[in-house]
Amino acid sequence: MKNDMTYTSLNQYLRQTFGYKVYKLALNGGFTCPNRDGTLDTRGCIFCSKGGSGEFAEDAALSVTEQIERGKKRVERKIKDGKYIAYFQAFTNTYAPVERLRKLYQEAICHPDIVALSIATRPDCLPVEVLELLSEINHIKPVWVELGLQTIHERTAKYIRRSYPLSAYDRAMRELTARGIETIVHIILGLPGESHEDILETVDYVVNSGAKGIKLQLLHVLQETDLAAEYEAGRISVMDMESYVQLVKECIARIPKEVVIHRLTGDGDKKLLIAPEWSADKKRVLNRLRQVLEENR
Repeated sequence: MKNDMTYTSLNQYLRQTFGYKVYKLALNGGFTCPNRDGTLDTRGCIFCSKGGSGEFAEDAALSVTEQIERGKKRVERKIKDGKYIAYFQAFTNTYAPVERLRKLYQEAICHPDIVALSIATRPDCLPVEVLELLSEINHIKPVWVELGLQTIHERTAKYIRRSYPLSAYDRAMRELTARGIETIVHIILGLPGESHEDILETVDYVVNSGAKGIKLQLLHVLQETDLAAEYEAGRISVMDMESYVQLVKECIARIPKEVVIHRLTGDGDKKLLIAPEWSADKKRVLNRLRQVLEENR
């Protein structure tokens, strides 16, 4: 465990890696998910919105190039003459025939302003032919694979309807690492029934699995999800801000500096957010996190 509260943020890592400001553009490849199309289930994970966690992604009806240009326009006030990461965000972005994936990924990396490709997916949706495609593209421009693990605890995984075992994550990490592909792992903090110790065990497992990056995500209750029904029925609760901040502090203490922390919280779509309401003020949350971390340095 580290002795201080310093960590490597995504912004730091991007500047160290590329030497200039880089911004992620959230794209929508028009994918679905085996947890929605009937292969494993039709309901999706209990917390997942109808947009497949891609509420901030561009319109799937547009071409990849059009989405990139539209995304650049959205952030032009934040970044001048910068470069971008093409982030395939919505649903499961390796869940399609390999030739369709090749077309989408190549269109993204061929854009002159794109310096890397980031692909959000499930660990059980990485067949060999897709892994080989990712490896091929990784030799052209860097590829990051973002794995939605959420928790290592099978009882929680069953409750949230993740629909794959921890062994699928282990296999995905081995296969991606063997091919030199950078991995980023999503963890949800505050899942129903999980203690601090459970969450910290997940953090430790991810660090020891060889992940290059971690996203710490606060559990959001969003409209039209099964989690919303659980919340409204009083069967689950959500974290208050101070508890969340202190938990993130404990997580950071266990994450070595060579593992990049891509996210310290999350900002769900305000139009869909039911709880916790305090999470809608992301600036306030991050300021409180910085204050707590400074106090412990």
